Amino acid sequence: MQDKVLVIGEKESFLIRVLLGKVKSSDIDCEFVTCKVNDISEHWEKTALVTLYMDDGYLPDDEVLHFLTDKLNEEGVPIIIIGEKTDVEVISDKIPNGLIYKSMIRPINNEDFLAAVKEHIKKLEMGELKKSILIVDDDSSYLGIVREWLKDTYKVFMANSGLQAIKWLGKNKADLILLDYEMPVTTGPQVLEMLRSEKETKNIPVMFLTGKDDKESVMAVLELKPEGYFLKSIERKELIEKLENYFMMHR
Repeated sequence: MQDKVLVIGEKESFLIRVLLGKVKSSDIDCEFVTCKVNDISEHWEKTALVTLYMDDGYLPDDEVLHFLTDKLNEEGVPIIIIGEKTDVEVISDKIPNGLIYKSMIRPINNEDFLAAVKEHIKKLEMGELKKSILIVDDDSSYLGIVREWLKDTYKVFMANSGLQAIKWLGKNKADLILLDYEMPVTTGPQVLEMLRSEKETKNIPVMFLTGKDDKESVMAVLELKPEGYFLKSIERKELIEKLENYFMMHR
């Protein structure tokens, strides 16, 4: 589990040591590394939150910023930026806004920083930051298999019919729907058409899961413009990789 706060800076100054001590006193793993690509990479494991601490006019170079931004994006880890107002503004222009958890202007209140860290760690522990996936399939065995594959990474919900899925979405939200193509009563394509016709659900991304791999069926599915089309023969590792890639590209 990701549960470590990685504090990055030019050097471990007195103020940074105080900050580290504050976080560690709350039983949260916290580690300082110098602002170098190799050091960040070497100590990244289990990082849940990054803090970039800039003092004495120090700004990380573009190589480090590019590496850090890519790492944050790949791992889905946010960053807290701390520094003088102008320095924070410069860095904020170079890191996508969606990756910035908070910006703090020095001198900061250590209690405010600790509160921000605790807030993020709690959300992680409660699963609030996990993407939610709704799997729709009339095959209960296959539903259970896919749920087992995904449950450690995502919040997974299941519906055994198209109508049950529509009813569930009337009260809940999903970041992605994995939809079976062939189902009795209401087929996958019919479900997708219903979703696209409603304001509340028209923008929910849908990926088809199907056992049909003939050209005619594939073309029929692609005409509906889903975000993905997977055969049910797909292996666990490949499905997880494809979902990770999708969410990475659509942050």
